[in-house]
Amino acid sequence: MSFPITRACPHMPNPEHVRLREQGGISRVMMPNGVHAWALTRHEDVRTILSDPRFSSDRSHPGFPSPLKDGQKTIGGLPRMLLSMDPPDHGPARRAVIDEFTVKRVAGLRPRIQRIVDEHIDAMLAGPRPVDLVQALSLPIPSLVICDLLGVPYADQQFFQERTKTMVSREASPEERKKAVGDFVSYLGELVAAKAAAEPDDLLGRQIRKQREDGEVDHEGLVSLAFLLLVAGHETTANMISLGTLALLEHPDQLAVLKADPAKTPAAVEELLRYFTIIDFTLSRVAREDAEIAGARIKAGEGVVVLSLLANHDPDVFDDPGTLNLERSARNHITFGFGGHQCLGQNLARLELQIVFDTLFARIPGLRLAEPADKLPFKDDANIYGLYRLPVTW
Repeated sequence: MSFPITRACPHMPNPEHVRLREQGGISRVMMPNGVHAWALTRHEDVRTILSDPRFSSDRSHPGFPSPLKDGQKTIGGLPRMLLSMDPPDHGPARRAVIDEFTVKRVAGLRPRIQRIVDEHIDAMLAGPRPVDLVQALSLPIPSLVICDLLGVPYADQQFFQERTKTMVSREASPEERKKAVGDFVSYLGELVAAKAAAEPDDLLGRQIRKQREDGEVDHEGLVSLAFLLLVAGHETTANMISLGTLALLEHPDQLAVLKADPAKTPAAVEELLRYFTIIDFTLSRVAREDAEIAGARIKAGEGVVVLSLLANHDPDVFDDPGTLNLERSARNHITFGFGGHQCLGQNLARLELQIVFDTLFARIPGLRLAEPADKLPFKDDANIYGLYRLPVTW
């Protein structure tokens, strides 16, 4: 069986993937570049491998599985990012920035995020209908928030959104991806240099001051950090806003649960994150030594593809997983990963999603789709799932 295989529908794994789980939970598969890897499909096995030091996150390793036809795994022109580091390098690099994303620190951003959401909904209400929610709300909200946090001029958001779109596309050529990355790295290099001179009170400025206290400023490392946070900070949350809104509009009984009791929104966000699992391949690993997982002997140097959507739809963990149930306890999903590499920005993403859903449906209670759901353009060609467009009206 070859990969990737598109979804059966926006939230359900393809039947071929489901058969992999039913056949024992682990199988040999062929990646788009013709290289074989192991595919993990069960929730328990996925959590095991993500916390097992025998498996590496190093994307520069020859055996690391790639979802791209050309086999590209690393981003040229950048030093290793956090998501590609192993111990002992990973711990210190993560600890250097983790304080920026604690629950308490992120909670302090609530008033600013609320203002951003209200301003964009004001603009929606004042403008023509129907409106594309992706452009009016989904993309600008997380883009503004992460730009504020990093100290990136929001006027440049079109620049990095266009390049991110190319980088996550499975259809882009190696040359197109290389140019997009090069443009982005050059831009961030100039940005970090300017911040090194001014040391502003933003995330990058604080990292620069901290590094100077300990020694020299790691320019390349800061460019890599800014790259990771800027791309992940807007692309993933933007797609979840669009997909979450679509799911709530298509499930009015579930939407009624939130409208009746906003205290249930945090749990609802966890269920939506589980339900869609928009990043399905980024948790992959490569074996550093021989290991046995799910009864299979994986040899050193062999890649392991973590099929997150299947793991989050594992019926042994989530009862009736294909049904959206906003009142289920879904906090043990692996959408943000598991173990030492759990997503740095997960607290920020959760807060943004909670504020958007609560505010959107409170202020526009008559919101509805302006086109049939089966006509909407889903991102089947991208490594981060979502919607290219979501026309709505009221």
